[in-house]
Amino acid sequence: MTRARLVVLGDSFAEGRGDLRPDGSYGGWVPRFADLFAIPPGGYRNLGTHQATTQHILDRQVPAALVNKATMIGFIGGVNDLVSDYDPGRFAHNLRAILRRLAGPDTVLFTATYPDIPGNLDIPAPFRALLRDRFARANEDLTRAAAAAGALCLDIGAATEWHGPTLWDADGLHPNPRGHHHFAETMADFVGLHTGMAPVGREPAGVGAGVGLLSY
Repeated sequence: MTRARLVVLGDSFAEGRGDLRPDGSYGGWVPRFADLFAIPPGGYRNLGTHQATTQHILDRQVPAALVNKATMIGFIGGVNDLVSDYDPGRFAHNLRAILRRLAGPDTVLFTATYPDIPGNLDIPAPFRALLRDRFARANEDLTRAAAAAGALCLDIGAATEWHGPTLWDADGLHPNPRGHHHFAETMADFVGLHTGMAPVGREPAGVGAGVGLLSY
């Protein structure tokens, strides 16, 4: 098997939900991100799966990603834990384990914090407050796990453009086509800024205003 240049793990954000193609498949940010680094379709793999939890990612996706390990690996997942079967200790452990196993001296490993998805949802105010507390704690867990693994962590949780409906699908859970496009370009700029791998047709230092940068 030829070694992929890029592998992405995660949930439906990674899968591409919210960006439906005419043929019924999902586009999402991964193909756009790959294109920005001149990676052809055969040069990347997207393991993102709808409703995947961190346990699923750790048990199923990580072993698949470690087969002929890619030179660039992205991990975007964890929201399903936060909105359904949430166990704080298990969640933090899984984040550490996922990133630790994916890390390596010959691998660019990147992730992103969790945006304010609870603010998008039509739910009672007490439940929204509960979810926001979880998301805040999750972002602390993720940034610590990224630091320990030496991963790049893009802080979209602090980015103002992810607040409000502009980048989100009507369900409030998944980016719309514009959101996937924006995430691809912002993450490519971020990776380029910290690795020197300039995205095609873009300046490496072009990370948009309002996006927090957490790099380790």
